[in-house]
Amino acid sequence: MAENAKSKREARIRRSDRVRRKVRGSEDCPRLAVFRSARHISAQIIDDDAGRTLAAATSEKMKAPKIEGVSGKVASAKAVGQELAKRAKEAGVSSVVFDRAGYKFHGRVAALAEGARDGGLKF
Repeated sequence: MAENAKSKREARIRRSDRVRRKVRGSEDCPRLAVFRSARHISAQIIDDDAGRTLAAATSEKMKAPKIEGVSGKVASAKAVGQELAKRAKEAGVSSVVFDRAGYKFHGRVAALAEGARDGGLKF
């Protein structure tokens, strides 16, 4: 079992590296990077040219809204996306390139993207 988990993690890292070679954030269009753990999800908007984070949000300290028919993790991911979009607007960012870090665009990752789009980010 442990070997299978290791190979799944290595496969995700390989996918992430493959995507990262093509997806690069700049000052004009920074990168929205997603990290998903078993309990929480976090996202950052990164300017790769300058090597700095412009905005960030995480579900660790946020209270997940109750959405009928949706699990708590998915609801909190959508809330993180909306909060990140709000912070990005304050930083003067309106357009980003999405870096899903090798995760499938499904469930929490898709909910975060939907929340960011609802908040006004374009990608």
